[in-house]
Amino acid sequence: MATDPVSFVLLSLSSLLVLVNPLGAAMIYVSMTSGFDADDKRRIAREASWYALVVLVVFALLGGIILVLFGISLAAFRIGGGILLFSIGMEMVYAKASRSKMTATEKYEGDEDVSIMPIAIPMIAGPGAITTVIVLMDSAADLGLWAYGGVLLSIVVTSVVTHLTMANAEWIVSRVGQREFRVVNRLMGILLIAIAVEFVIDGLRVAFPFLAGGA
Repeated sequence: MATDPVSFVLLSLSSLLVLVNPLGAAMIYVSMTSGFDADDKRRIAREASWYALVVLVVFALLGGIILVLFGISLAAFRIGGGILLFSIGMEMVYAKASRSKMTATEKYEGDEDVSIMPIAIPMIAGPGAITTVIVLMDSAADLGLWAYGGVLLSIVVTSVVTHLTMANAEWIVSRVGQREFRVVNRLMGILLIAIAVEFVIDGLRVAFPFLAGGA
């Protein structure tokens, strides 16, 4: 895991941007809001980004406590989270719809307020993003207060980027074809796989210190 400020912040930001995938969120957002007027579309984009931000910040700040309550070690969570991220990355590489992001039922439920469910949760703040912020905050504990701020800043930036992408979704979708989207999605999937492997390696080092040459 990166230890210097710039590398750690870049790792945090890239991890969240890859998982949330603002471009993919924009394309799904367009299909789910096709029957709404312009004012409702803007409201949905704004509220979905805000709710997702709140969820991710809450899990970033309280995720460690939640794990303790359930008796889950951070090492185990790192390994399990890495495996989850790896599976999401593989789905992205092979251009499959990620089952961990949104099911078909979730996609068509909640017609009254799609900003909360399913756009904010689980499309933006899904299991992968929640896992990532918890793991990143655990890593920040060894680096100092600046690292906590870096993770929270990454969450805010990711939420803002996602909001701007959804707010301009129709313009973006009109200029990004399915072929280009698949290429970008697969590249992001490869990056996510690499991040997932790093999470698993870090978890194994904590769970089995002898792997890192410790006693």
